Amino acid sequence: MTDIAALNIGMEKPMSLLSAIADDIACVRARDPAARGRLEILLTYPGVHAIICHRIANRLWRAGLRFPARFLSWFGRFLTNVDIHPGATIGRRFFIDHGAGVVIGETAEVGDDVTLYHGVTLGGVSWSAGKRHPTLQSGVLVGAGAKILGPITVGAGCRIGANSVVIEDVPPGMTVVGIPGRIVQPAGERRRRDGRIDLEHHLMPDPVGEAIATLLDRIDFLEVRQAHLARKLAAFETPSTTPPDEETPP
Repeated sequence: MTDIAALNIGMEKPMSLLSAIADDIACVRARDPAARGRLEILLTYPGVHAIICHRIANRLWRAGLRFPARFLSWFGRFLTNVDIHPGATIGRRFFIDHGAGVVIGETAEVGDDVTLYHGVTLGGVSWSAGKRHPTLQSGVLVGAGAKILGPITVGAGCRIGANSVVIEDVPPGMTVVGIPGRIVQPAGERRRRDGRIDLEHHLMPDPVGEAIATLLDRIDFLEVRQAHLARKLAAFETPSTTPPDEETPP
């Protein structure tokens, strides 16, 4: 299996199991304003439970203990409703917010500081062996319900909008929305600079809405222009009200 240190997706050096789990717990407070303390996070966050199960299952998988790894992965899914294949490679400070309905395939590769919301799928589109699931580079945020499919790469710092379907590579720092996913805005124009995660989901760009608004503005302009031309034409066609000159009597 691919060693974590060899992945060219922006991850740091190989980590011990305990330090990795400690980082996963610590990162929650920076990304979830509802988090109050480490004990609460450890005991009540299903996304944290899911990544702890995966950290252990992944080590069993890479050691060749495939059945114990799959069984632990199944138990984690039963406990948390998060399905992470033990073969998936996940970097440091990984956070699944709300931890429900997330699916991560066997050959998926996830960098450091990645955040997934509920309902996200990192899925495959082929039965062929080898790489068939996506790679998410460091700092990616994936909104609720989004699907990232196939052996594609989502560049570092990207934001994937809720319910988007991404089937092509995304350059670093971009924002993607829609079905199929479209690049609409560089992340540098929207991401927070104070080190915290950007929770302003209500400000997600809406390219369809912006196009419709532009068309409505154009229609208003054309209607005003048409009314103006109609008035000018009516004035031109109106006969003169001045009576004609009367003939001079003999």
